[in-house]
Amino acid sequence: MLSQNTQLFSRRGFMAATATTAAMLTSHAAAATPKEKTQAQAKRRISKQLQFGLQLYSVRADCGKDLPGTLAKVAKIGYAAVEFAGYYGRSAKDLRKLLDDNNLLCCGTHTQLDTLLGDNLAGTIEYNKTIGNKYLIVPSLPAKYRGSHEAWLETAKLFNELAEKVKPHDMRVGYHNHSAEFKAIDGKLPWDTFCSNTSADVIMQIDTGNALHGGADPLPYLYKYPGRAITVHVKAFSKKNGKALIGEDDINWKAFFALCKAVGKTAWYIVEYESDAYPPLECVERCLKNLRKMKLTV
Repeated sequence: MLSQNTQLFSRRGFMAATATTAAMLTSHAAAATPKEKTQAQAKRRISKQLQFGLQLYSVRADCGKDLPGTLAKVAKIGYAAVEFAGYYGRSAKDLRKLLDDNNLLCCGTHTQLDTLLGDNLAGTIEYNKTIGNKYLIVPSLPAKYRGSHEAWLETAKLFNELAEKVKPHDMRVGYHNHSAEFKAIDGKLPWDTFCSNTSADVIMQIDTGNALHGGADPLPYLYKYPGRAITVHVKAFSKKNGKALIGEDDINWKAFFALCKAVGKTAWYIVEYESDAYPPLECVERCLKNLRKMKLTV
């Protein structure tokens, strides 16, 4: 389980965010008639339910065998969007049709750094415009970009430059953590080095499970770098059960979602599940069901 201090910190953030939201709803409700209140409450239950995206790496084998069928199943399960980690040989036009056919949005792509460099950038922008994506997230870095404190400083500078290049296209770049970013290099955490030296335009895609595997509670980073968690990875973590599903693990999810809402400016919550505890599609369906039980609202 998380430490007592972490739990207290999380609860405090959750209570603060909840109090603000409750005050706003109470003020609005006071001016409405009983009939209007009932109608408004019904609409909120439908329109304000938190929507989730799925990182397709979670079901990569299924995608490799049958991408159209897998996207149809993902939509049927109840996911509103998908984040790609590879395009399975599909053109942008074909991929967009598959998304539209299944009423799915694209909430991001995990794209390697070299696709954003030099002459590759224009093609990457055009491809992502076609599929309706504006979040270009780098999932990992070659060694030369992360091997030292100085390397991380240069990487931060590079991401600032990339953020300026994609901004005219209404796109943003970002970086997704693993556990290594929370292991000190030259006495400093790479995650802090990167985030504190990049602009607010660079997305801090915090991955809850990866951060905790690195020994770091992800919640304080939402406070430390406000407005940067535009997309986040919702991934389970349990010290006792490596196959735990979301909602059956150690994470205080309600506190996490409350902080994302209150200070993270989070637009998309993206489920990722990497264990082979069950068939992949069953895993992501069970994770979503557990999230729905939390009755989360935007």
